[in-house]
Amino acid sequence: MSIPTEPIGSIPRPRALVEALAEHAAGRLSDAELAKLQKQATADTLAKLEQLGCPVLVDGEQSKPSFVTYPIAGLAGLAPDGAVIPFADGHTRQLPRLTAGPFRYQVRADSYLRNAQNHTDAPIKQAVIAPSALSLLYPADGIGGYSREAFLRDLANEAEADIRGCLEAGAHGVQLDFTEGRLSLKLDPSGGVLEQFIALNNQVLDRFSEDERARIGVHTCPGGDQDSTHSLDVDYAELLPKLFELKAGNFYVQLASEPDPERVLRVIADQLRPGIRVFIGVTDPIGTTVETPEEVRDRVLFAARYIPVEQLGTCDDCGFAPFADDTSTSRDVAFAKIEARVRGTELAAQALGL
Repeated sequence: MSIPTEPIGSIPRPRALVEALAEHAAGRLSDAELAKLQKQATADTLAKLEQLGCPVLVDGEQSKPSFVTYPIAGLAGLAPDGAVIPFADGHTRQLPRLTAGPFRYQVRADSYLRNAQNHTDAPIKQAVIAPSALSLLYPADGIGGYSREAFLRDLANEAEADIRGCLEAGAHGVQLDFTEGRLSLKLDPSGGVLEQFIALNNQVLDRFSEDERARIGVHTCPGGDQDSTHSLDVDYAELLPKLFELKAGNFYVQLASEPDPERVLRVIADQLRPGIRVFIGVTDPIGTTVETPEEVRDRVLFAARYIPVEQLGTCDDCGFAPFADDTSTSRDVAFAKIEARVRGTELAAQALGL
């Protein structure tokens, strides 16, 4: 037995691709030209991860506009003035606002997975957006002729199809990105919004068998965009008990950037149940220095004091560039941190006699 280790999702795009995205948005680059560059970046990402010895790969989200908006790219009935996500450094990201129904995904995540499978035979994990995040598209004042209840039914059906399509396409695992979980406690300290998020996500997860849920995971972090976070100041202990109510087999928990990781590990230990695995973050994607394998090893060994090794895994805290235009972390630094995670996890396994 060894300790499994997996990336979270996004990898910084090559500079040529970032520039191409801007040219495409300005109407100076065709869809076909952009798609060609995205495929090249995907192939390069997968090859580099294999070279680093990653046992499970991701496509780096090279073809996604962002980790959250990929399903609605090209969707009619959207206005630009949706929910605003404020970050600690003062910058914001804004979601679109739904103006009409019915709600349907325009792009499914299995399309990214199938493209990645053309470039490697290695196991690939596919990240998808949690339905709770997309529930924020529905406006507070409603939509005439399309109730919130009808929207949530459509959303649950679409999210199920997104996950199921990846499982059926042969994904090693499917990871639901749930960064809005911690953020919800900042926006609503009573926890009411978080309760709604958990209920909606579980409504979708309930549709999968126990064997299928063993291949489904949930990722939580305080956001990571342009070297800033949106909810690191929210007490993790308020989120984690609710997080572990989600009916998933794997949990990817940001930890490396936490000011008091031992406190977080104690909470996780209290919430552990049989049959789940907790991947703890051992590298900080927005940190300015690259962790050494020995630092990673020590973080893993410390976590093993609280989490049984048979239920332990490692990951990066978050994706490195969840929005396509984020260039705050270089591609080389991201791969160096990933290499440290892989090597450090191996060192920890050796130290534990695995």
